[in-house]
Amino acid sequence: MATNSEIVGKEVITREKGYLYCVTSDGNVDRVPAKSNKTGSRKTVSTQPVTKAKGYLYFVGKSGRVERSPMKNAAQ
Repeated sequence: MATNSEIVGKEVITREKGYLYCVTSDGNVDRVPAKSNKTGSRKTVSTQPVTKAKGYLYFVGKSGRVERSPMKNAAQ
């Protein structure tokens, strides 16, 4: 499967089971408890925020770094 994402973050984020990881509007990565995790709480896990550009989807990739992929129908 071909991917057209590019790595934009230098920091490697270690994932923990039972959490979802999202890139916030200010560029930090937050750890949010999944629905199955009843005891966890939201926490910022990154120390280096990324600069976000319009028209891209930002996510934590399998490598543990923040990646971005162009959105198909994004308004330019």
